[in-house]
Amino acid sequence: MADKARFAEEAMPYMGSLYSAAMRMTRNAADAEDLVQETYLKAYRAFGSFQEGTNLKSWLYKILTNTFINSYRSRRRRPVETDLDDVEDLYLYRRIGGLQGATAGRSAEDLVLDQFSEADVKNAVESLPEPFRLVVVLSDVEGFSYKEIAEILEIPIGTVMSRLHRGRRALQKALDGYAGERRLSVPADVR
Repeated sequence: MADKARFAEEAMPYMGSLYSAAMRMTRNAADAEDLVQETYLKAYRAFGSFQEGTNLKSWLYKILTNTFINSYRSRRRRPVETDLDDVEDLYLYRRIGGLQGATAGRSAEDLVLDQFSEADVKNAVESLPEPFRLVVVLSDVEGFSYKEIAEILEIPIGTVMSRLHRGRRALQKALDGYAGERRLSVPADVR
């Protein structure tokens, strides 16, 4: 009984971020809900084997990612469904509130990305091939370290770094068209 209460207390606060990651992986609200539910079921059943002192969030993401890879990849042949009401619920890229907070401590890249709509960025991320998309989302959206991503995806750190580099380059190319339309592109000789 104590494990049930401890699991609920420690694991449930991550549900929102797991759902966001699942939504980016599956691109479908119903599948994302199923993926999160299946992740929590597997995590609950295996909670007794969770090692105290290790990163619970990373452990949950590993279960989520493995479940996605094993279960949902085969379902990709189905047409992608999007409910327009769910688009508002996505918070792929959160914005800092308030005028002061909008630019304080922000990098030049963040300020440029603010010029893109969430749909532009979401479409660019979704256009990435799956291996690159997973690494980019885990690193740049969820904030995991290379080591944590390697553990979650069960790949070498060098592969994480390579996929992240290639994913970011592909993302840059995808967003370059939007930047050109908004006259945000940096001339090629300056890069």
